Amino acid sequence: MRLSTLTLAATLAAGAAFANPVAPADVVFTEDGAVEQSLSGMAGNPEEGAKIMGSKQLGNCVACHSISALADVPFQGNVGPMLDGVADRWTAAELRGILSNAKLTYDGTVMPAYYKVDGFTRPGNAYTGKAADGPLDPLLSAQQIEDVIAFLGTLKE
Repeated sequence: MRLSTLTLAATLAAGAAFANPVAPADVVFTEDGAVEQSLSGMAGNPEEGAKIMGSKQLGNCVACHSISALADVPFQGNVGPMLDGVADRWTAAELRGILSNAKLTYDGTVMPAYYKVDGFTRPGNAYTGKAADGPLDPLLSAQQIEDVIAFLGTLKE
C-alpha cells in the first residue's frame, strides 16, 4: 500500500510539471486588471525572466524601461517607469495583469499586451507569431510571462 501511495504522489507531481497553460482568451482579470492565477501553472524562473526582459528578440522591456539589475543591457529606455523596486509597488497578480494586457490597468498605454492575441493590429508578420494555418500566438508564452514575474519579484528597494 505504501508503494502505491508513493507512486501516486510521484505521478501527481510529474503531472503538475506539465500543467496546461491558460489560453490567452481564457485569462481571468480582476476588476482592476490583475490576474491571480499563474498562466503556466508553474513557478517562474527569475534568471530566464531577466533574459526575456533584456532580449530584443523576446520581451525587450528595456526598450522602454530602465532596470539597474540589467545594467549590462545597453540602450535602456525612459518611456515607461523605472522598474527598480517594482516588487514593492505591485503584487505578482498585478504584474501578471499588466504584462498580459496593460491596457486594462493603464488605458492608452503604449505597452504591448504580451499575452493577448486579438483586438489589435501587430506591426508586421515578424511580430505576429502567426502559424501558416493557425491563430496568432501571444508575444510571450505563459511560462515566459511567469519567468518575467519571477524576475520582477526580485526587484525590491
